[in-house]
Order: sequence, then structure tokens, then C-alpha cells
Amino acid sequence: MGYFTGHTEDERGGPQFVKGKTKIGHVVDDVIKVITVAVTIVVVAVPEGLPLAVTLTLAYSMRKMMADKALVRRLSACETMGSATTICSDKTGTLTLNQMTVVESYAGGKKTDTQQLPATITSLCVEGIAQNTTGSIYVPEGGGDLEFSGSPTEKAILGWGIKLGMNFETARSQSSILHAFPFNSEKKRGGVAVKTADGEVHVHWKGASEIVLASCRSFIDEDGNVAPMTEDKAQYFKNGIEEMAGRTLRCVALAFRHYEAEKVPTGEELSKWVLPEDDLILLAIVGIKDPCRPGVKDSVQLCQNAGVKVRMVTGDNVQTARAIALECGILTSDADASEPTLIEGKSFRALTDAERDKISDKISVMGRSSPNDKLLLVQSLRRRGHVVAVTGDGTNDAPALHEADIGLAMGIAGTEVAKESSDIIILDDNFASVVKVVRWGRSVYANIQKFIQFQLTVNVAALVINVVAAISSGGVPLTAVQLLWVNLIMDTLGALALATEPPTDHLMGRPPVGRKEPLITNIMWRNLLIQAIYQVSVLLVLNFRGISILGLEHEVPTHATRVKNTIIFNAFVICQVIIVEFLGKFASTTKLNWQQWLICVGIGVISWPLALVGKFIPVSKTPLSNKLKCWGKKKSSGEGYTVYESSNVMVRTKSLFGQDVLVNVSMEKPTDIKLSGYIRIPSKTQGDMPTLN
Repeated sequence: MGYFTGHTEDERGGPQFVKGKTKIGHVVDDVIKVITVAVTIVVVAVPEGLPLAVTLTLAYSMRKMMADKALVRRLSACETMGSATTICSDKTGTLTLNQMTVVESYAGGKKTDTQQLPATITSLCVEGIAQNTTGSIYVPEGGGDLEFSGSPTEKAILGWGIKLGMNFETARSQSSILHAFPFNSEKKRGGVAVKTADGEVHVHWKGASEIVLASCRSFIDEDGNVAPMTEDKAQYFKNGIEEMAGRTLRCVALAFRHYEAEKVPTGEELSKWVLPEDDLILLAIVGIKDPCRPGVKDSVQLCQNAGVKVRMVTGDNVQTARAIALECGILTSDADASEPTLIEGKSFRALTDAERDKISDKISVMGRSSPNDKLLLVQSLRRRGHVVAVTGDGTNDAPALHEADIGLAMGIAGTEVAKESSDIIILDDNFASVVKVVRWGRSVYANIQKFIQFQLTVNVAALVINVVAAISSGGVPLTAVQLLWVNLIMDTLGALALATEPPTDHLMGRPPVGRKEPLITNIMWRNLLIQAIYQVSVLLVLNFRGISILGLEHEVPTHATRVKNTIIFNAFVICQVIIVEFLGKFASTTKLNWQQWLICVGIGVISWPLALVGKFIPVSKTPLSNKLKCWGKKKSSGEGYTVYESSNVMVRTKSLFGQDVLVNVSMEKPTDIKLSGYIRIPSKTQGDMPTLN
């Protein structure tokens, strides 16, 4: 409209359009220029470079994380891991080395070593170890060390069997397996029924020491005779288990019982046979040492300092879990080792959802847990607003890995099912690698924020200068080509520079970003506004008073305007020496002298100390969006109450004794005061807005 009413000026200072005099060709050219600038402004205003920057930083981080032993299966998991508030970690192989060895044993009714075992116990233990296992032993043909296969626990027990004098192949050939019950993570034990060469049937059980011990009604004493399991003897074994568990040993019990051969099912019934698990005879309890990984305590401490709570979820005895947690730094002292900080899986499982939600935040260690217990813990923590990362290696861990915000499968010990359900695979099964993933995730989030701040600053400045100039004079200092060039710099060079910044140590010194935290923080708004106001102010002054300030009054108006606009363009983004000096016709610029180049550089350099000074301006920790809601949206009033919209406020009110008090009201906890999503404030404070926390 301004063009056709004669309010826009040409390069000579006269009106661009004069009714009845301006040729149609000129009108069409001018209208095309106006439309081109309008479209260009829209192009610059839309941050289409953001997807490019996000993809670049995620892809770059994914490649770099491979060097840190982390294989990313889902690209967005890189960024999500940086927001993790808690990590539910396995013990075996993640916090420990997964190199297990039997170092102690109880057999014959006392603590003993392999050389002191009666022959009866030795033969029965060898039979149970050889048959009730998923592992095997390979003897090299040319001699040399034996090679063990199977899980670390199986290999440790097979190694103990070798110390007892076991010949694996011979022991397996002396009896035949009738039926097997594979180890079950719910029952924490596995069994097998075997038929010996003389026709006897033995049912062997192996599993969690306190669970197997509870099923034993007798034991074999030091003379090789079966003795009843008295209360005193049972307590003696329980004390032994607790003593070994207190020294970080994994306790496994071996037991067996006789079974009448004629009662063994045959045919199809055999496959459905439930092995008897009562009236067992205790053979031995072994303590397996699995040392903590070097540096795991420092890694846990690094997470704690970063505001990420590490929780250990293990199938081991509660006392073993407690000892390992103390050694790793997950628990700081024995005083912490009480419910609900230290809890058993079955106790947690027995609670209702509401009861779980009350204590899940406090849990640091869960012992004797099943995969379902891990799933229940993850669900409870997510209901509490946590961003949860979970490690897992077994097939049964798949539900928890899928339910978590970030599923971390183990690359060495992990099953294919666990890996398929995960977002990231930890190639070396090391907890230190998990911490590195957190570090990279925070770097991704920080890089995205840097790019957004950079792009919004340039967008605001470019839009304001062009819109104000277009409204006031009808012309724009930045042409379509120049705006597109600036946009190209933002979307490519800026994205490449900011998206590929590596992580720094200070990233692990600040708390994680919550689920509801805004992407643009108050600090970013402060920095953005300072730089945008400075740039807009300088460029507007140059646009309206640039000719006089630069001493171009005596120049030809067309040349003076072009020099002024070139300085505005050059000062806006100082990286176009070639364009300004050699591509003037293409970009509608002209060459500058050395004084004008100094002016451009000076304008750009001032932004550095300005940014430094801006860092000393304090900002509220409460997001700007919450402030706006609280200040501007007084919703409704009822009898005795005024209602405000907010998520976390400090409310000034009166106590019962009349003193002024500040009450912190948060709507993110189950005990919050709620009224349809708003906070009720007593009528004594009506008319006063609550003070933000």
C-alpha cells in the first residue's frame, strides 16, 4: 500500500510510484522486488536450519560415541541420555569385572577348603556340578589350560569342581539326565534329575543360598553322614552366608535329594514333571568373588555430582548388594543400608503402585530382584517424573529396557533380545562407558541450545531491521540475496561449528534437564535479548543516520546509500570479504575503504565484551513461561481463596500464630495441594500475587 500511495522512495530520494507517470514495467519490477523481500524475510524468520543442526550434532555424537564403546541404535537416545536423572544399573559385569572365582565354601557342616571334604560330599558335588550346568569344559588336545564356557557364575562353579578333582566328561558319563529345570530368575534356582549307574535317582538343585537353604531339612556332616538341619545349624549357615555376603561374595548353595525311581514319570508326563524341591540335603555353600571394576567408584561419584542418581538392581543377596554398593560409592555408609534405601525385590513387589511411588525415589539398592521388579521400579520412577536409564543383559530384561526412557544393553553379556529392545549398546559392559554416554548426551543438548540462541539472535536482528526500514521508508538495507546469504551462513557454517563441539568437563557439574524444562532457558533469553538489542540498535542507527555518521553527505546519493547498506550487511555478519570486495554486483554491495572496514570490525568486536558483561546479570531460575502464567493469569476467586496458575511457587500467608510465613507449593508431588491444576491461596493473601521460587 505504501508503494502505490507514493510513500516509498527510490534511490534518488523521490517517490517510487507516481500515478500516471510510472511505467508498468517499472511497477512490475518494483512489486516483484517487494514480494521477493517479503518471501525472503519469511525464509529467514523460519528456523529451517534447526533440523539440520539437530541431525548433525546427533550424527556427529553417535560416531564419536563409538570410540567410547557405545553403539547408538536410536539417534534421539543421544540427547535423551543427557537428561537422565537416574540410572538403574546391574551389578554383575557392569559395576564388577564379571570375573568370578570361588574363594570360600561351607561343607560338612563347617567352613572348609576343597582338600578337607568327605568323599561322599565330593562325589555328590561333582555329580551335581557336572550335570546341573549350562556350561562346559574343553580340554585342548595338545594340553594346556582348560577352557570354560557358560555364564561367569557357571564357570566359577565348574572351576571349583575341577579343584574337587572332577573330570567333566567322565562325571557326565556316569549318570544320565532325566529331566531339567533351567535356572529361573523368579525362583533364583535351577535343578536337574539324574539317574546314576546303579539305578538311583538324584535331584540336584543349585541357586541363591538362602532360598536353597530354606528348603533343606538335613545336611551331610564332616563324617559323610546325613544329619538333621537343626535351628542352630541353620542359623550357623545363615550367619556364614551373611558373613560372606558382607565381603561382597556371591553365595550359591548346592543341595540334592533322593527320589524313588518308580515315581519318575515316563513318556509325555516326564516333560511336565515338576522336580521336587523340598526335603533337600545341603551339600555345600560357596562364596564367589567378583571384584569391582577399577574406577567404578569415581564414575559413580561423577554421576552423583552431575545430579544423576545411580541405583543398583541385582539378583544377588541383599547383603552382597549392600557390600558392593558401599564399595562402589552408591551407599556412603552402613547407616544408609536400611529400608527403603536398601530393599529386597519381593518386598518392593508386594507393595501397591501408590506405595511404590512413595519410596521409589529413596531406593538406592534392590537385592534379590527379578526382571519384573526392575520393570516395576522403572515404571514407578517414570511416574515420579524421572528420566530413567536402565542397563540390562538378559532376555527377561527386555520389558524394563523397552519401558525406560533409555535402554542400555550390554554388548558382551547381553542377549540378542536385550540388544533389540535397547536404545544404546554398551560394547564393553563397563559402567564408565555409561557415564560417557551421559556426558555426550549433555553435549548434544548444549550444542542444540547454542545453535538456537545463535539463530534466534540473527533472526530477530535481521527481521527487525528490515521490517522497520520497509515500514518507514519502503526500502530495505538487506536485499534478498544478502538475507539468503546470511541464512546460508546460519544454517550451514553455524550448524557445522556449533553442532560438532565436543563435550567438556563442566557439563557434568550441573544438574540434568528435567522433562518439563523449557528448551530456551532464562539465561538464553538474557543473552539473546542483549545481543539482539545491541545489533538492532546499531543497525537501525546506521540505517537512518548512517550517511551523516559515515560522512557521506557529499557523495552521490545512490553511492552513499549503497555504502551505508554495505556496512550494515558487513557489520551484520563479518565473513563476507570476498562478496563485499569482489561480488558487489551480485550482492548489491560496494567496496569499502579501510576506515569503513574498521567500523564494521569494531561493531562486531563490541559484542564480545557485551556478552561477558551480560553474564553478570542475574536471572531467575523459574522459567519465563511460568512467570508469565503466574503474573498474568489470575484465574478465579472463590470464598476464602484466590486461584493462580503455576507449577512451583512460594506463597506468603499467615501461620496459626499470626506470623508471616513462606510456604513452598509444588504441584509435581503426590502430596501437593491441587485445585484443577491451580494453587489455592488463603483469602488473607487475596490480591497479592505469589512470589516465585
